[in-house]
Amino acid sequence: MRPGLDDKILTSWNALMIKGLAVAGEIFNRADAIDAAHAAIDFIRNELWRDGRLLATCKDGHAHLGAYLDDYAFLLDALLHALAARWRSEDLDFAIALAECLLTHFEDREAGGFFFTAHDHESLILRSKPLADDALPAGNGVAAAALARLGHLLGETRYLEASTRTLRAAWGAVAHAPGAHNALLLALEEHLGSCEIIVLRGDPADLPRWQQAAHNGYRPTRLCFAIPDDAGELRGLLNERRPLGHTTAYVCQGQHCIAPITDYAAFTDALA
Repeated sequence: MRPGLDDKILTSWNALMIKGLAVAGEIFNRADAIDAAHAAIDFIRNELWRDGRLLATCKDGHAHLGAYLDDYAFLLDALLHALAARWRSEDLDFAIALAECLLTHFEDREAGGFFFTAHDHESLILRSKPLADDALPAGNGVAAAALARLGHLLGETRYLEASTRTLRAAWGAVAHAPGAHNALLLALEEHLGSCEIIVLRGDPADLPRWQQAAHNGYRPTRLCFAIPDDAGELRGLLNERRPLGHTTAYVCQGQHCIAPITDYAAFTDALA
């Protein structure tokens, strides 16, 4: 007898895969990896995104079960890396929708942090708020980091404040057992040191050269978004990041930004 085959599709696990493909595609210049990440994103958006909410699993064409914290947090994080690998404005819209769902349906508005189940989920004996990593990174740690990055990218203070509330709520657990809270420690590191967000605007033919410069060296807290000048109207602060005649770089550390850069040599100097 053959062993059982588990061929269901899980949103959270696919999100982790999407992030890995996007990062690998970006760092190693592998268009096929980025294509695979986008194909998975499109599948989730088409099959597992219903009426403004995620579903957790799909098998044999049947998607069901309301999604959990990990589904939303992991996918939001993956979308940010996919956007950095290759810009698609619809992925930014999807990321914003996921962030709004996290705040509306999962956040503990009194104590901070995010519950594993949504506010409208079935009533449980214990409604958990996972902080420690297990086989997967803790949803609260991933949510805190992803919301902060999206908040800095868009200039959306609600996302930044939710991230800060999560870190404050988790501080006791993290201080007691830091080795069990790697995802939250990574989010805390970026909170204290501020993530670096670079937005490039300009001619699609010229953007790769600038983006490659931003990838030189090991910069785990840096995200570089190369947005072509024909991307149309964007959301939040991004709509103010316009090309100034030539390819233009907007370099920000947290909420502190230097003047826009239009000279490639000056850009590489700023990165150094």
